[in-house]
Amino acid sequence: MAGIENTRKRLGEGLVIPACPLALNSHRKPDERRQRALFRYYLAAGAGGLAVGVHTTQFAIHDPKIGLFKPLLELAMEELKRSQDWRAGIAGICGATKQSTAEASFAKQLGCHAGLLSLAGHGGDSEEQLIAHCRAVAEIIALFGFYLQPAAGGRVLSRRFWRRFGEIENVVAIKIAPFNRYQTLDVIRGIVECGRTDIALYTGNDDNIVMDLLTPFRFESGGEIVERRIVGGLLGHWSVWTRKAAELLAECQKIVQANSPVPQELLHRAIEVTDTNAAFFDAANGYAGCIPGLHEVLRRQGLLEGTWCLDPNEALSPGQLEEIDRVYRAYPHLNDDAFVAEHRDQWLRG
Repeated sequence: MAGIENTRKRLGEGLVIPACPLALNSHRKPDERRQRALFRYYLAAGAGGLAVGVHTTQFAIHDPKIGLFKPLLELAMEELKRSQDWRAGIAGICGATKQSTAEASFAKQLGCHAGLLSLAGHGGDSEEQLIAHCRAVAEIIALFGFYLQPAAGGRVLSRRFWRRFGEIENVVAIKIAPFNRYQTLDVIRGIVECGRTDIALYTGNDDNIVMDLLTPFRFESGGEIVERRIVGGLLGHWSVWTRKAAELLAECQKIVQANSPVPQELLHRAIEVTDTNAAFFDAANGYAGCIPGLHEVLRRQGLLEGTWCLDPNEALSPGQLEEIDRVYRAYPHLNDDAFVAEHRDQWLRG
């Protein structure tokens, strides 16, 4: 099967894809041993791929002065290639067209399966300019669309944009992450209207993961009712407690495939997952502590040494530690601490 068609097929099956954090030491320099351990954890936990160079990895790595995009992507692809199963290598791509196409070319050379294209920094571009930019990147690498919420640097994108985006031949998937129900529907309606059935829809709505995975989205198109499903997730939230995320996705897929009623327990768990995400992502403070919050969970598990980010000002918010403590106590069934404790030393030795 041709490379892109195999990628379409695999993504269409629905995967757990963590948006990978960046492992740093106390000097805010890359910690290769712990970075590899993180990648190994995700793959052992049941992740169907790795996304690197995305928001959770810190967009600053794309700055040539920092110079971390290429070496980090190389590490990720090395670990993916050690796996005997097919796993998706997703490279976060951003910047102006010159930068984005250069990053896409590098990712393609490494063997990445798709580029997750962020439109952050394109706030002043017209829709025509955005589509031209996307087409330029898609000529190089299969495209994983990305609706990034404005709070994280994204911009509002219309249904018409997503319809036109879906007409780009090399689009294989879309990460829907506006954290907004209306805008989520805009993406799905746009894809329905363009008539594409081979574009996999992934939730990036960390505030609504379970319901995104369970909901049938039905819209009229061409005089017929068309149903689409969100089949998997590419999520920062799934960069922690990943073993439980893989179990959750499998549970949701089983219900969808059997067309079974959704158990009340799973609806309760949907709220628990969202409440947990609010603590990790620091929703109370406009997501200011989002990345350090995820680092804190990984630090508690012994996978990271600390919560350091490239920007010294990016730190846990006042009260965020207490919120993380609260959700740990409230929802012990959601964490995979025992799984990590059993294998962590092996991952760290490598």
